[in-house]
Amino acid sequence: MSNYILELRKFVGKRPLIQCGTCVIISNQNKILMQLRTDNKKWGLPGGSIEIGEKVEETAIREVKEETGLTIFLKDLKLFGVFSGERQHYIYPHGDEVYNVVTVFTTNVYGGELQIDNEESSSLEFFEIDNLPIDISPPDIEIIEKYIGTVI
Repeated sequence: MSNYILELRKFVGKRPLIQCGTCVIISNQNKILMQLRTDNKKWGLPGGSIEIGEKVEETAIREVKEETGLTIFLKDLKLFGVFSGERQHYIYPHGDEVYNVVTVFTTNVYGGELQIDNEESSSLEFFEIDNLPIDISPPDIEIIEKYIGTVI
């Protein structure tokens, strides 16, 4: 969770917040990279909350590096879409409630080796598009469904 959101939580507690973030669909042929999240024990896309003054592209690049060890570059990011609304409503296991506004990028260009950070991810794996895990983190379901609709 971003430092900005942690600071806000000191004032608002668990009440709903609008949380702006990014995620990246990293593809490798017919596979996408997913992380097994440590907070809800479900599979999701690498990404996270935007910090004050940060551009969405900077957030995407930073979060991918922090959560996967992979390096991605601005020139290789393609805007996939912006997701918000009821399907982006989420209550974390510890009770914090958010309405996400997620800017989603795609890329198939990356460098480095996968490295689990153990703080936010307990596993990283490329999954075939037609054989994704069933226990996907709720906010990522809408994004993945739309992505699958564009590649199949």
